[in-house]
Amino acid sequence: MSILPPIAAHAPELTAIYRDLHAHPELGFEEVRTAGIVAEKLRAWGIDEVHEGIGGTGVVGIIKGKGRGNRRIGLRADMDALPVQETTGLPYASTVPGKMHACGHDAHTTMLLGTAKYLAENRDFDGTVVLIFQPAEEGMGGARRMIAEGLFERFPCDEVYGMHNSPNGKPGTFGITRGAAMAGAAFFDIRIKGKGAHAAQPHNGKDSLLIAASLASELQTIHSRNLHPLDMLVLSVTQIHAGTAYNVVPETATLAGTIRYFKDEVYDMAARRMKEICAGYALAHGVEIEADLRNAFDVLVNDGDLSDAYLEAARDIVGDDKVSDTEEPATGSEDFADMLRLVPGAYCRVGHAGTVGLHNPGFVLDTEVLPVGASIMARLVERRLPLAAG
Repeated sequence: MSILPPIAAHAPELTAIYRDLHAHPELGFEEVRTAGIVAEKLRAWGIDEVHEGIGGTGVVGIIKGKGRGNRRIGLRADMDALPVQETTGLPYASTVPGKMHACGHDAHTTMLLGTAKYLAENRDFDGTVVLIFQPAEEGMGGARRMIAEGLFERFPCDEVYGMHNSPNGKPGTFGITRGAAMAGAAFFDIRIKGKGAHAAQPHNGKDSLLIAASLASELQTIHSRNLHPLDMLVLSVTQIHAGTAYNVVPETATLAGTIRYFKDEVYDMAARRMKEICAGYALAHGVEIEADLRNAFDVLVNDGDLSDAYLEAARDIVGDDKVSDTEEPATGSEDFADMLRLVPGAYCRVGHAGTVGLHNPGFVLDTEVLPVGASIMARLVERRLPLAAG
């Protein structure tokens, strides 16, 4: 392991920042305190420009290198927490009931701050670095809002990179997937309006709950009977809501869930079939069924050449034996995909000693990963924007 010495020297400060952020989690578009700390640190460390309020609570910092080159590299970290009650018992556990950094975005923010401090102190690169601290990654469209508010028009980038922690029990490992690396995702809500009745006389009603239960099962045929076996689709019904009494056939019922996919045409097929099945059920049972589908995440696609560049930077820090370029695509989703649709780049995972999965109330992040992630991003900048010899 070859953590950059200036970053290693600042590791205690990074750990303190991380623990403070972890203890004070904020949900998407509520990251006022977090964004304030980010902006304060960037200004204190001499970052050339600090812009706040982009995409609600987003922050962008600009660092100019020693050279006069005009190439620009974007580095992005997410800042939001999850509506989860923490159970870790850590001395710096969440102080906010029902909210927790259960995905490690506090660590991502801290790692990018560590990179920023190093780059501002050394500036051994030829060009400009755009630091992107993004709100609301957890399904709320933070990346899309920053983009809609002119992120890349105001701060153009030639390349953009992101990073995520991986609680795999393998500290300092670095993995990347070329091409489609993380699934696109949509959320859906299906509302069934039948006819209420006394539960002792169900023949007088149109049982929305029974229809919902059958429909939940029928939706699984979209994958099993419409898709080529080698294509990937996950359709999960995660909610059914109906009824308020033991003796009433409910008039309405709702289903909700998510669709995950790696090809846009697969999602288009699934959305079409879902609407067709709902229309067929409505006709068959003489009820009203409305299906609302909303794309939340695009497929995350890593550029092949820039994935290689990320790998080379990681090798400088963690060594050849801890770098993998054969990571399997993940069926989870990440809204950094929206940035990669506009600017070529790559997204990686950095392993740490934690073994409790992401989005779990017992998730614990190993803070040893903080200087590792910061060093990899810093070395990436120095490799992609090298100063001319002499």
